[in-house]
Amino acid sequence: MQVRAAQDADLEAAAEVTVAAYAPFTHGPTDPYVDRLRDTASRARDADLWVASEQSAVAGCVTTCPPGSPWRELARDGEAEFRMLAVAPDAQGRGVGAALLSHVLDHSRASGCRSIVLSSLPAMHSAHRLYERHGFVRLPERDWSPLPDVHLIAFGRQL
Repeated sequence: MQVRAAQDADLEAAAEVTVAAYAPFTHGPTDPYVDRLRDTASRARDADLWVASEQSAVAGCVTTCPPGSPWRELARDGEAEFRMLAVAPDAQGRGVGAALLSHVLDHSRASGCRSIVLSSLPAMHSAHRLYERHGFVRLPERDWSPLPDVHLIAFGRQL
């Protein structure tokens, strides 16, 4: 498996992987967040979109959000942030998420960040276990709601 910066040719596949991975957590195809999940072109332009590929097929992706990025929501000065870690349903359980998360941690350290944060839906239990295996802890004081009916929980770790 290779983790690398997304290229234009990866954007459609990365969009479909993200939508499929998040499908259990949306209100179906008409949920407005699906358009945001699918918008890999904006993530690649305004943040850093990374893909994990297996045999040249996109198996997963993640977005890192540098300072100044409109995709950045939770991070403070000196902190890295990532969003939308997604693994294709047929690739789950094969280490794709762990490879993407390891890349994010390495990239964040290389960028000089002291810590890293993320937001997650409370129901994303598999993702929470992945984060905890990589040293993340809950940061309940940083939980927040981008919309009245959407509650996000925060995780973070030192780098």
